[in-house]
Amino acid sequence: MALTTNTTTETENTAELQPVETTLEHTHDDHAGHDHSHDHQHEPQATLNPELMREIAVEVDAETVSKSFRGVVKKYQKLARIPGFRVGKVPETVIKSRFAKEVRQEVLEELVSERFRLAIEEQKLSPVSQPQLTNLMLADGAPLQFKAAFEIKPEIDVTGYDSIHVAKPDTTLTDAEYATELARIMDQHGTVEPVEEDRPLVDGDWTEIEFKGEIQELAQVVGEEAERPAQEPIQGDDVLIEVGGTNTLAAFTDALRGQKVGQEMTFEVTYPADFGEPKLAGQTVKYDVKVKSIKKKSYPEKDAEFASQLGDYESWEDFETKLREMAAGRKKDGMEDHARDQMVEQMIAKFQFPVPETFVQQQIDARLERGLRALAQQGMKPEDMRKLDFGRLREAQRDQAVNEVKASLILDKLAEIEGIKVTDEDMERELFMASLQAREPLETLRARMVQDGSLDRMREQMTREKTGTAIFEKLAK
Repeated sequence: MALTTNTTTETENTAELQPVETTLEHTHDDHAGHDHSHDHQHEPQATLNPELMREIAVEVDAETVSKSFRGVVKKYQKLARIPGFRVGKVPETVIKSRFAKEVRQEVLEELVSERFRLAIEEQKLSPVSQPQLTNLMLADGAPLQFKAAFEIKPEIDVTGYDSIHVAKPDTTLTDAEYATELARIMDQHGTVEPVEEDRPLVDGDWTEIEFKGEIQELAQVVGEEAERPAQEPIQGDDVLIEVGGTNTLAAFTDALRGQKVGQEMTFEVTYPADFGEPKLAGQTVKYDVKVKSIKKKSYPEKDAEFASQLGDYESWEDFETKLREMAAGRKKDGMEDHARDQMVEQMIAKFQFPVPETFVQQQIDARLERGLRALAQQGMKPEDMRKLDFGRLREAQRDQAVNEVKASLILDKLAEIEGIKVTDEDMERELFMASLQAREPLETLRARMVQDGSLDRMREQMTREKTGTAIFEKLAK
């Protein structure tokens, strides 16, 4: 679980409704209101957490309603252009007939939004969801009535958080880890050249092979015959692998070691259950392999010239010093991030409180959006995405989304208790980095983020990160 999430509480102080449609289409994203000229009971479609749901009843007197209708009609009289009438001289009866829907819409937006705001301020409530309107009655000359249901932010008690045990990880970079990091860089700059001499393969050689593999059913593995469905072919041509390499399966190394160019062999490989390729995990595969060539990988000299190719380094020793520092920093960050996540997971288990369904759905949306973006980058076509079972996908994301929302709310509470805030200087640095990454002028980015609310979300995320780090440093021993 990531320490920070995309969950926001930006609506917690929102007291105004979004524009209310005269005829509302219910969606899971916005239940802004109902408009029926008669009393009509209706259960809102969007789910609200019953523990956090509040409902208020609002009534506006008939005189105020009529005044609002008259004001909107007069505005339309000034602006309407209707054949046969001069601008500003259209009779009220024509406006009410021709623009009934539009007039009604504006009255709703004006009165419902205003009266809802006044009602929640009077009752000292802070909605974190868009209100769902029911029992809405609106007619010129009659009182406006409606009920509004919404979620509020939960009360969170984190008493005892400072008693949570957090083990401080040993982040010291070992010589073996540094050697692996250096080997990775050297490997990236190595060149593979053919070996001309007639000799067998030895560890450290690279060989070009062609192969065909066939997944063995259990009955065949124990020597029995059995029919099986056709399997997708496992094959490759001109595949380069390292004999004895860390990324080479031991079965391949054992089979290839000592072989010469042109030789063919058959052997079986049993893959572990947690193997990275799902179709091979836990399977036994019979391979037919042919050695096509032997190659040797050569690496550049570890000197100042090579170091200069890798970056702004004065010498090979300078490069190694910087590489060790970078690898050590990366290990430290990774291990401490993991430890902080474990700390927050302990808090999620320790502190029980209801979670706004609105936040959960927002987090599921964010997780799905990231997942779909990744699928698009991998080449999935839009028409194939539309065939996905989104109901099942949303449900699969739910448990993780709930925990991520809980983590955010706990960190928000701890920030409040500890007085942790993100400074304007911190924000400026983050904005500057974001502008470089987006290749967008800083002020243009700032204006856009202010307008769409993402600047506040950035501050929230940064505050949670800062809080998680501060609490970790306080508790880790």
